Amino acid sequence: MTVPELARSSDPLTDSDADVVLLAARPGGSGVELVAPEEYEWVGPMLSRLGATGAAEELTRILSPGAGPGVVAVAGLGDRSDAAGLRSAAGSAVRQLAGTGSVAIGIPVVDAAEAEAVLEGAALGAYAFTEYRAEAKSPVASVTLHTGVDARVDRVRAIATAVARTKDLVNTPPGDLSPERLAELAVAAADAAGVSTRIWDEGALEADGFGGILAVGLGSSRGPRLVRLEYAPDGASVHVALVGKGITFDSGGLSLKPMASMVGMKSDMAGAAAVLSAIVALAELEVPIRITGWLCLAENLVSGMAMRPNDVLRTFGGTTVEVLNTDAEGRLVMADGLAAASAEQPDAIVDVATLTGAQVVALGHRVSGLMGEDALVARTRAAADAVDEAVWPMPLPGDLKAFLKSDVADLANTKLGVTVPGMLLAGVFLREFIGTRAESGDRIPWAHLDIAGPSFNSGGAWGFTGSGGTGAAVRTLIRLGEDLAAG
Repeated sequence: MTVPELARSSDPLTDSDADVVLLAARPGGSGVELVAPEEYEWVGPMLSRLGATGAAEELTRILSPGAGPGVVAVAGLGDRSDAAGLRSAAGSAVRQLAGTGSVAIGIPVVDAAEAEAVLEGAALGAYAFTEYRAEAKSPVASVTLHTGVDARVDRVRAIATAVARTKDLVNTPPGDLSPERLAELAVAAADAAGVSTRIWDEGALEADGFGGILAVGLGSSRGPRLVRLEYAPDGASVHVALVGKGITFDSGGLSLKPMASMVGMKSDMAGAAAVLSAIVALAELEVPIRITGWLCLAENLVSGMAMRPNDVLRTFGGTTVEVLNTDAEGRLVMADGLAAASAEQPDAIVDVATLTGAQVVALGHRVSGLMGEDALVARTRAAADAVDEAVWPMPLPGDLKAFLKSDVADLANTKLGVTVPGMLLAGVFLREFIGTRAESGDRIPWAHLDIAGPSFNSGGAWGFTGSGGTGAAVRTLIRLGEDLAAG
């Protein structure tokens, strides 16, 4: 994992021995406006001469004429002056400063939230996945924020590590990340954080009735796995279950995807990676909340053993599902995970999945779809807003259930032959596997995040986000866990 060394220092910025000093600028009424300590006011007049505007994503480099670091870099803040704007600007700058060993940040901050946002953005921007490259520019290795404002550096480090772990898993080629291997890596990360684990292999999945995960994994010689994680600190009064889709590669199965649509399908396990990393971070931060995680892992390939359209499978808990489209496989593994999570009667269930291409059609590559019970959806959205991860609430119309009717089973996994709102229909399907409270019969509060587009960046870099895996939903889940623990 690529996470820079992070520190906060109250020493003067001019005393730093870093390779680069990072300042900021924003668009002003009469030109560009420098945002920096007094000792760097000399930089201001130079910005206009160099054509700087202070726009977001802009980075201007200036040779320093005096003592201290030889290069001053100025990051554009754009129109945002809040913590989110600082996070993005610092992340964009540090990402563009790859090849630099150390960076001292002199962007003024007014409180801990802004200080932590700057450090977090810088840490996220320093990520690089270089394991399969013979030559690569090294990311920034050390970041120090010079400010008298206190900051929870350990918390920032845990969050950045969680995001980096998720990115690493998503970026790993699918040939090197089978369901079994992903389960092993999950257990190793969990063990290091004191999180307990259990793994179901093919035999255990069959014995315990996890027919959805088994069916999806039939086509691969590398069998499916289910991983249960549990972080249960003493005194925790709230129990939240997190369920993650972990399709390590999705060919579509017998309902084969077009060739171009298979590229990037190594990211179809991003939900499981996000759940794993969020739970590990919450444990490292000793957040007083009980979290159980369910990683639903399988590889959806084509073979003589692969599940067929019209096959009927029995999910955990007994609900039968007729498979009409083997490329609607994510909801099948999630059905098992959601039903198993429900059986433990948590206070809330949140699932994360790269579930539908329809999410990309509806919301694009930067905004995740959010569905579920109103109160939990509102809290999840508030957590996402707090960390500046874009989500948008979507409805789950009750009339859509009619499209899931099967002539031979309790449900079909999709509807063929008519145009349907695919993201919403998938959410309605998942809702069928959310259990009820034993004492009241009410459905357990549940929220569903469809991160199909936001989980992987196949376009140009922006903010602290480079190409490949993005770590979508990790920071939202961590913040939500902290908020729920607080009551």
